[in-house]
Amino acid sequence: MSNPLQPGTLSGKRALVTGSSRGIGADTVGYLAKAGASVVVNFRNKEARALKLVSAIQQAGGTAIAVGADLTDPVSLENLFSTITDELGGLDILVMNASGGMEGGMAADYAMQLNRDAQVNLLTAALPLLGPGSRVVFITSHQAHFIHGTETMPEYLPVALSKRAGEDALRALIPALTEKGIEFVVVSGDMIEGTITATLLERANPGAIGARKESAGRLYNVGEFAAEIALAAVDPIPENNTRYVGDISDFVSA
Repeated sequence: MSNPLQPGTLSGKRALVTGSSRGIGADTVGYLAKAGASVVVNFRNKEARALKLVSAIQQAGGTAIAVGADLTDPVSLENLFSTITDELGGLDILVMNASGGMEGGMAADYAMQLNRDAQVNLLTAALPLLGPGSRVVFITSHQAHFIHGTETMPEYLPVALSKRAGEDALRALIPALTEKGIEFVVVSGDMIEGTITATLLERANPGAIGARKESAGRLYNVGEFAAEIALAAVDPIPENNTRYVGDISDFVSA
């Protein structure tokens, strides 16, 4: 997948992509860096991957740092933004990509902690670093965005409900963001081939990805979806602050 952003279009901009040591986040931060942005590669426990990505960006002439943070830990979150302030002086783009809830061995309410509470705390903590003209991008799925109108697989339900709760909580902040000149957009995508979530869903519900692909016509892969996220960081804000990626004809709004 080629970079959807032209070289130099983000020169002088500073971007944080949460959960960007691998997958969609890694491709997104790579696109932003190639367009000239100074980027923060955020990870929770994949430090080696994050450092490898930072090294690749730097070798290509870009500017990047890796900062570890558990978004559900207030102290860790504070350290994240303290480091960004010291290293970059602020932010122009915040991509809220990190999410979860299907991991084993976590607390019963972990999905809500990460996908709602931590997202609100993340944006709140980032506000002092975001100035007028900055952009916040929240990543979700059609299965979560439309959960109140369209059922999803039982295995994904806790994630879908918590991500929708997170989206709703963030949307409630739009008036306050607008007053500060900060733009906000939700990127909603279908199941993405090659992601950890898709793998876990297929393992729990064999045939699920194939069935969704047949219904939708096609599914985006990691690089293609990351390209849409990168574009969402610069394109005009769509109606209702929502950028849909892929077919939504099977989904109904509540």
